[in-house]
Amino acid sequence: MSLPRSAAPAQAAAAGSITLGGDLTVNRMGFGAMRLTGEGIWGEPRDRAEAVRVLRRAVELGVDFIDTADSYGPDVSEEIIAEALHPYPSGLVIATKGGLLRPGPDRWVPNGRPEHLRRQLEGSLRRLRLERLDLYQLHRIDPKVPADEQFGALREFQQEGLVRHLGLSEVGVEEIDAARRVVPIVSVQNLYNAGDRKWEPVVEYSEREGLAFIPWFPLSAGDIEEDGPLARAARRHGITVYQAALAWLLAHSPAMLVIPGTSSVRHLEENVAAAEVRLTEEDLRDLG
Repeated sequence: MSLPRSAAPAQAAAAGSITLGGDLTVNRMGFGAMRLTGEGIWGEPRDRAEAVRVLRRAVELGVDFIDTADSYGPDVSEEIIAEALHPYPSGLVIATKGGLLRPGPDRWVPNGRPEHLRRQLEGSLRRLRLERLDLYQLHRIDPKVPADEQFGALREFQQEGLVRHLGLSEVGVEEIDAARRVVPIVSVQNLYNAGDRKWEPVVEYSEREGLAFIPWFPLSAGDIEEDGPLARAARRHGITVYQAALAWLLAHSPAMLVIPGTSSVRHLEENVAAAEVRLTEEDLRDLG
């Protein structure tokens, strides 16, 4: 089945929904706000007005899950989200992350000290103009800090009512299990795409345990070859390779909550349109 030819815009709801923590339901086509910053995920975007338009258009298209982090900019992404969307429409979930320092463009350094995580959480709440975050994620487990101290900080944030639900990023099954012995975890955000399936065991674990799996970097350069399976699927459906990649993620597991990011309204609309793509059995066999 190819994309519908109607004039109506594609809606994120066509991807279906997923429920976080048993009480927070969102569409599986979300938006990742990392690209609403400058080069190297550093500083102001080239066109702040377009970044604002992207966020507002995303909500118009039915996106009700926006993922960001204090380290995007740093701070810039969260500030633009509040500028564009506050006061937030009912049902919109803003998820953010903490635990990485930014010494410069394209540089990321883990810092999981509890006092640092608390400062960053408080800063995120202030920038996003929220009293409580629906989802707060540990951006990385800092190897220099005992993991239980980091998980314990997350538990305190939840007990204090500063966050509703908690997630992890770039973790394996053993780390998720270790965290869940300390605090409830509802989501995992790992690098994953059709060409890089290192974290397939975590996808399977998430599906089995009722967690949301949030893949970042959904399209790798190796998947856009003219004779590759994504390109073949795209040609069969008359869509872009990127749309085929997103459609595959959604079809691959009901645990998937995809968050394609962009700084362009046109690209945003293309991404959300992938929610309406239904890959065939032939496509799925070809993609493996």
